[in-house]
Amino acid sequence: MIDEDGFRPNVGIILCNGDGKVFWGKRLGQNSYQFPQGGIDRGETALDAMYRELHEETGLKAAQVEVLGSTTGWLRYRLPNHMIRRQSKPICIG
Repeated sequence: MIDEDGFRPNVGIILCNGDGKVFWGKRLGQNSYQFPQGGIDRGETALDAMYRELHEETGLKAAQVEVLGSTTGWLRYRLPNHMIRRQSKPICIG
């Protein structure tokens, strides 16, 4: 679901434990790390997508976590040109 401006609805999760340590997942085949994240499927709420992505990427279930906060609106950003994948369709901008 990419909109007319090239943006795809997405959720990102900052996961921390009781000691305030955050979880960064190592990306497969890359020397980089990121927070769990992923796209929102058609008909899915942002909260449902967050729990699905959290489980897919970490194995954690909704009953094992507590949501402490969320943004009140959508955040948009543009990737630098060198980070945009042009070999695959559709092209995601951010």
